Amino acid sequence: MAGIKALFLNTSLKASSDTSNTSALLQKAGEWLQKENVSVEEVRIADYEIKPGIEPDMGSGDEWPSILDKVKQADIIVIGTPIWLGELSSIAKRVIERLSASSDETNEKDQSIYYNKVAGVVITGNEDGAKDSARSILYALQHIGFMIPPNADTYWVGEAGPGPSYIEAGQDSEFTKKNTRTMAYNLAHFARMLKDHPIPAEGNTVNS
Repeated sequence: MAGIKALFLNTSLKASSDTSNTSALLQKAGEWLQKENVSVEEVRIADYEIKPGIEPDMGSGDEWPSILDKVKQADIIVIGTPIWLGELSSIAKRVIERLSASSDETNEKDQSIYYNKVAGVVITGNEDGAKDSARSILYALQHIGFMIPPNADTYWVGEAGPGPSYIEAGQDSEFTKKNTRTMAYNLAHFARMLKDHPIPAEGNTVNS
């Protein structure tokens, strides 16, 4: 697994100065990936000025291009999001929009720059919406070129309404622990597989 890089895009509404339940679950996934010799970097999107828009660079003050550079260098992308009102975070939606803005950029084979990268999703919250949010994110990512392995999502949600968070009550969940391990191993396996056997260009180019 030498050279495999994973980038975690944490779309919590909290900056790095605040504790993030989503970050806590992302770190669990990162531990499994590191056991497979995958290097892991987490980026807290709330720390950056990410402008709305459908261009790779929205001009003065937009810090998305530096994050996009990290995406281009990574083999594995995991979007982590909390649930608010049953939905993925507003920051997660903006990240997907900005990723989509570059989906027509091409690699040396005239494929989308997201080809031969794998993706997963991590979700935390205190209400319903985990599966719906995962479905939205994973559909969007595969639509712009990412490979989605089996069981590429893991989540923990508490009871509806105010209550204990993942850090307080979810870390012993056998369901979440198992799904986190499975996701991490599948992401690592598919990343290695695509390194050795990338998707052929025939029938899979942007401009033909």
